[in-house]
Amino acid sequence: QVHLVESGGGLVQAGGSLRLSCAASGRTFNRYDMGWFRQAPGKEREFVATIIWSGGVSYNADSVKGRFTISRDNAKNTVYLQMNSLKPEDTGVYYCAAAIGYSGTSINGYEYWGQGTQVTVSS
Repeated sequence: QVHLVESGGGLVQAGGSLRLSCAASGRTFNRYDMGWFRQAPGKEREFVATIIWSGGVSYNADSVKGRFTISRDNAKNTVYLQMNSLKPEDTGVYYCAAAIGYSGTSINGYEYWGQGTQVTVSS
């Protein structure tokens, strides 16, 4: 089992940057594939990025390609989401999620979720 806590959200102007962190408890973090999702008000939760357990492979949604980068530090039990060139449409609650043996884009594939961190991008 793993417990996830996101941090790093906040209010930023369009064009700015934020780095989100997701700290995981437990000694088996390096077994988990990790994902970032987001949910805007009134919309469904959507995939943002994923990275496999070793950090060797990652994948971003088309809407954030070239702007967001997912990474992880297994020694620190932490996964990151570097967000650059932020747009107002990036506003939402950002969640990290963990799964063993799944690094896809479906919400249903992830077993553990954090409580989320709010990102607000003003125009």
